[in-house]
Formats: sequence, C-alpha cells, structure tokens
Amino acid sequence: SRGEGQKSDAQLTAPPRLLKGDYSKMCGSSDVLFSFRSDWVTSYKVMVSNDSHTWVTVKNGSGDMIFEGNSEKEIPVLNELPVPMVARYIRINPRSWFDNGSICMRMEILGCPLPDPNNYYHRRNEMTTTDDLDFKHHNYKEMRQLMKVVNEMCPNITRIYNIGKSHQGLKLYAVEISDHPGEHEVGEPEFHYIAGAHGNEVLGRELTLLLMQFLCQEYLAHNARIVHLVEETRIHILPSLNPDGYEKAYEGGSELGGWSLGRWTHDGIDINNNFPDLNTLLWEAEDRKNIARKVPNHYIAIPEWFLSENATVAVETRAVIAWMEKIPFVLGGNLQGGELVVAYPYDMVRSLWKTQEPSPTPDDHVFRWLAYSYASTHRLMTDARRRVCHTEDFQKEDGTVNGASWHTVAGSLNDFSYLHTNCFELSIYVGCDKYPHESELPEEWENNRESLIVFMEQVHRGIKGVVRDFHGKGIPSAVISVEGVNHDIRTASDGDYWRLLNPGEYVVTAKAEGFTSSTKNCMVGYDMGATQCDFTLSKTNLARIREIMEKFGKQPISLPARRLKLRGRKRRQRG
Repeated sequence: SRGEGQKSDAQLTAPPRLLKGDYSKMCGSSDVLFSFRSDWVTSYKVMVSNDSHTWVTVKNGSGDMIFEGNSEKEIPVLNELPVPMVARYIRINPRSWFDNGSICMRMEILGCPLPDPNNYYHRRNEMTTTDDLDFKHHNYKEMRQLMKVVNEMCPNITRIYNIGKSHQGLKLYAVEISDHPGEHEVGEPEFHYIAGAHGNEVLGRELTLLLMQFLCQEYLAHNARIVHLVEETRIHILPSLNPDGYEKAYEGGSELGGWSLGRWTHDGIDINNNFPDLNTLLWEAEDRKNIARKVPNHYIAIPEWFLSENATVAVETRAVIAWMEKIPFVLGGNLQGGELVVAYPYDMVRSLWKTQEPSPTPDDHVFRWLAYSYASTHRLMTDARRRVCHTEDFQKEDGTVNGASWHTVAGSLNDFSYLHTNCFELSIYVGCDKYPHESELPEEWENNRESLIVFMEQVHRGIKGVVRDFHGKGIPSAVISVEGVNHDIRTASDGDYWRLLNPGEYVVTAKAEGFTSSTKNCMVGYDMGATQCDFTLSKTNLARIREIMEKFGKQPISLPARRLKLRGRKRRQRG
C-alpha cells in the first residue's frame, strides 16, 4: 500500500469485523513522488464503535492501552489487540510522533468478516466467486509449478517460455495462450500483460496467474467468448518481471510487507522508469522542425549510451526491450498496485520544471477509450461511492488519468512502448493494497476479471491488413500513416499490421522504400472486430531498374553521381 496516512482521529468504516490486530506503516513517502520528509506516529490509542456515536477505548487491564508505533519510516510495526473485538468503526488517536515531523500514519486492520444481522442488502451483495482457481500467494517455485499445471491442462493452446533472467539468475517466465502457440499467425494480433515490475506489488502477479488458469478452464469448457479470444489473439502473460524483488516481499508477507521492501530490482533499479527517454528526442526534434529528416514520429531508435554495458539499466529492462522488439505487440497492460486507476501515456511532461501537466499523445482519444474500457468494467474503479485509496480522487475522469497529469516519469514503459514499437501500453493499478491478504484474492479477482478480458478484446478494435507487393509477398517494415494522426506504425515481418483506432472514417496510407505509396479510405465501425484494410504496392521505376540491372549482374547508375562526374570532367577540359 502507498505510504499515505490517516490524520488524527481518522474514522474508517467497514462491515462488521473481528479485529485481530493493527498494522501501522511508514508515512512521508509515496509510490509516485518521492518525498524525503520524516513523518510518523510513535504511539497511539485505538477506539472502536458499532454506531459511530458511542466510542470505547481499547484497554489493557484497567487502563487505556498505548500501542507502539513506528521508530522510522520504512519498517511496518505489527500490534495485536489484547482480546478479539467486534466493531464496525475504528478511530486512531495518536499520542506521540516524530519530534521533527507531523502526524502521519497508514494503518491496516487484519480481521475476519462477520455477517451483519441488521443489514440484509450487505448480506445479499457479499462478493463470492464460483471460479475454481488457486487463490493463494505463489513464490517463484510455486509460480513455475502453477504454469506447468496450466500447460499440462491445456497443452494445445499454451506454451511456457522465458524472456531472460533476473539479476539473481531467476528466469523471467511467460505463458503464451493461442490456438497455435509458438508461432505468429499472419493477421492475428499479439497482446501482453506484464506484472510485478515492482516486486512488492503482488496483486497484479496473482491476477495474471489466475487469468491464465481461467482462460485454460473456460477454453476447455467451450466458453464461446474465451474460445474466440484465444483463437483470434496471441496472448502473452508475464506474471513476474522482478522476481528478485518479489521474493524479498514474500518473506515479509502481506502483514509485514512495507512500501519499499522488494520494490526495486536486486541492484536497486526501478524498472518502471528504467527505459530510454525517447520523448525528449521527439519533442526537441519537433521544436527544431526537423523531425522528418532525423527523428521519425514512431520507431525512434534507442540512444547508443543506453545500449552500452556501463549504462544503469537493469537486466530485466533489457530483457523486456528485446522481447518487445521481437514480437509485434499491438496492445499491452502492465499491472501495478497501490491505487485504483488506469494511467495512459504520455507519462512525461513536456514543459521543463513541471511535475504535473497533461501530456497527450497523438492517439489520445484511443488511449482514453482503452483506459475507460478497463476502468468502466472494473467493479470499483468508476464507483463514485467508494472510498479513495489515498488522497487522489480519479472519479472526474471515470477512473482514468493521463500519466503526466498525475506525476511525471521519464523513461516509462508506456512512453517507450509507444515511441519505439507499435504497441499501445497502459499502466493498470488494480487495487489499493499492493499486497492483499490471501483471503482477499477471490474478491480482487472478481473486481478485475471482466476488465482483464475486456481489455484484451480491445486489441481487435481499429483496422488491420497486409501490405503486399504485386507478387503477393508481404512487405515488412512498411509504414502505415493515418491522416490527421501524427504517429505511424509499421508492418511486421510478414507484411501484416494492426492499427488501433476509434470508430470513424480514416484516410490511410501505406508506403515502403522502393515502392509507390497507396492511399485508401478505411471505415471503423462500432462492432467489435478490426476492419480489413489491405494494400498492394507497386515498385517505383528506379526500384525496377535496379532489380533488372542486378538480375543481369550490373549495378544501376546513380544519376546524381553521374552528373557530378560529368561536371568535373567539363571543368578539367576547360582548364
């Protein structure tokens, strides 16, 4: 959970619970904007109530019980109530705090839910799940074993592979789910979920493990929706990008997992903002008006300094980059924790010295829809009645936010993915608690299940097609441009492409080196399923001449070079 705290006398409401203990966490820091203030409570009292009017102070014998708080801001402290108590409300009364700081406290109550005999509607709406899944926290070995079980259950649609190793040598395993695992099918889009970039944000990891089980089971049960998704999409799920960090957090467990324990890689790098900053390259080129000559609006090259061995780049980051360059992903979501919101790029502000500022991409309307597709189908993200996780209220944008307007991050996965590959990537914050208790996993699964599926289905929105030459051969790396959108994409190795677009009519151009460009109108409807928009390109005259000359073992004459040679000869003759 983020290190945001409740002030003095903060009141928390909850269904009736058997209070077993309390759990104070560090304050003065947060996941997104690092703060170096030292604010924590060193002692406090606890008061409970069942009607919010009459309050009873927890006692230890005849006197009020004083609970020990924090002695520094990163290590959580576990306390237990002297006897179990039943209550609906809790109030924290700080008694002392750090001398040079102010009152700040984050608390979690660990307890067991009890039915409320006076609340019929609550009993009626209690969340349960009927899915027969493995609801538990899985360490690295257990995660690997679960993947094997899924693969053995569904060998025809699953494949286990790894994209590299962590700093400590743990393999970064992924599961592919497709009707033809192991191969890219022409015309079939590729999708991915990534979780665990921050090792202590474990809910995303468990959700992806639950998702792969669910897809396998429902495919075997002939669920038409899931069968269609699996047969028409190549899905990749990477549950743990930072397994070294997760193992540290796992040792502490849900009860004692702190804000920072396991967040970073073993060598202390935050993967989430460890990618090359391509935004600055693009924006500086745009400001100098030379983008067309030196910096394209897509597939921006990685700077050489980033590729050097001495660069501060995690091995996990390099593995993800290689993975994304190898597979033509169209859409991806990286699952994070500590909030309930979907963040879309850009994640970096364009104005110097600002920490928050809306920074839309040329595809802002598409990204807004993608974010809303997840948030609107989540059980809580767009619920105006729910409590905010911390201090931010994202309801005005329906549970979505432009990353840079929330907090600026240079070198994010989302921005890198958009500017270096064809993939539209979003950050999905799946729950307020980074490391929920095992008993809460079924409810969190129900909260996110529909959203996880709906978001995957969005990979089939927009246009798709194949760019071929007159012989019917696919043209790789052909550029697909949409009029009015200053961001292009490129075809994959077989000449196929996918361009995410909202409903509407678009003027689309396909061009490739050595070929004459082709333009056509492509209509995107409201029904699910990308519109087929194929192109056939003819070779330019110069390309044909070169082809003929090469066929007969001759090289075509470069006309500009020949003119210069003739001019030089004439000058020498005059001299």
